Amino acid sequence: MLINPVTPDIFQIQIPLPFALRIVNCYLVRGDAGWTVVDSGLNTSKARAAWQEAFAELGIRPREIEQIILTHIHPDHYGLAGWLVEWCVADGGQLPPVRLSAREAEIAARFWSRDVWQQPTYTAFWQQCAVPTDLAQAILETTEQTRQRTYPHPTTHDIIEPGVPIRLGNRIMQPLLMPGHSDGQLVFYNAADRLLLCGDHVLPTITPNISLWPDGEANPLGRYLASLDELARLDVRLALPGHGPVMVDGELHGRITQIAHHHHERLAQTEAALPQPSTVYEVSQRLFNHASLSVHEMRFAATETLAHLDYLVRHGRARRHEEAVWWFEGNRP
Repeated sequence: MLINPVTPDIFQIQIPLPFALRIVNCYLVRGDAGWTVVDSGLNTSKARAAWQEAFAELGIRPREIEQIILTHIHPDHYGLAGWLVEWCVADGGQLPPVRLSAREAEIAARFWSRDVWQQPTYTAFWQQCAVPTDLAQAILETTEQTRQRTYPHPTTHDIIEPGVPIRLGNRIMQPLLMPGHSDGQLVFYNAADRLLLCGDHVLPTITPNISLWPDGEANPLGRYLASLDELARLDVRLALPGHGPVMVDGELHGRITQIAHHHHERLAQTEAALPQPSTVYEVSQRLFNHASLSVHEMRFAATETLAHLDYLVRHGRARRHEEAVWWFEGNRP
């Protein structure tokens, strides 16, 4: 675990992950009313120990947690929110609110809840993508293991409305809806300090996964590219991402350009990977080295491939045939 002071009142806390990413960046923001936690990590013993070490090193009591802000509800950002709430209360604090967008709260209730996850929907989805049965079963099993690492859940969520200013520490931040990586992801911007908490929307060393899921909103790649254009209009001096080092001065805008270029290149590669009608899984094999991927990563390879195929169809560059298994073919003569 590493603590990086990024401003006098904001600390980046590197929380370990049991995935190839290895680290998720969470943030502690100091204010007169207490500390704001931004994102939480996955609920593992190493992650809990990292938070305990960070609080001890910074001289913070859990009771001083004022609020928990979630940029989005992917498990590496959401998974320890409920534990942090319980830790605060056990230390004699008031129940800190867990704040996120309405769309992310909806997804959390539907996907991470023990009682309502629609596993048959996902079984059918992997079949439509032509993912081999044994791999589909392994994906479902790893997904369930990850779900277990999001408990305990917060008992309530407070909704953040995009565009309605919110206080983080002693700063007033503007929450901005930036969909694509997750339907309701929020980033937080302070114009006076030219400061951006950007979640997983723009990452300095990797491209955020953009996937099409069976219960997700339509056109995730199109919405992501549009939101990158919106973000590029902000004047940002310091950007604090969910993974990787902070971005300073013009690094955010340079990275936005790189990521947009990557997706347009990937769209061309996806189009070229349709010499004949192909399934999602077949196209993903042409775009990714499956032999190098874990089961956890294989599901993202398939769903990101589907997002790019869907974008091509929407822009008249491919066709989709709706059968028991989805088939895609190029529109080139």
